[in-house]
Amino acid sequence: MGINNAESVMVQSNAHVANINWLLKNIKSEVSADYIWLNSKGIVVMTNKVAISSDLNMVEKYIKELNNVDVSDVISLRLP
Repeated sequence: MGINNAESVMVQSNAHVANINWLLKNIKSEVSADYIWLNSKGIVVMTNKVAISSDLNMVEKYIKELNNVDVSDVISLRLP
């Protein structure tokens, strides 16, 4: 994710964490987002447990649907 996209997400990071947690709860996931931070490569979403691929897909879909994010600049989510 480019710096412009990352900065626009960080402006409302608390709201994004709440929205991501709501989405994860709706798919009956035991994973929840704790916080989001910005590093040199983009944003990092920290979770309480190791996420499975369906959790990652839900978060990726949420990020791509944000109005102020350039979808072509979003890199697929992955585990470190």
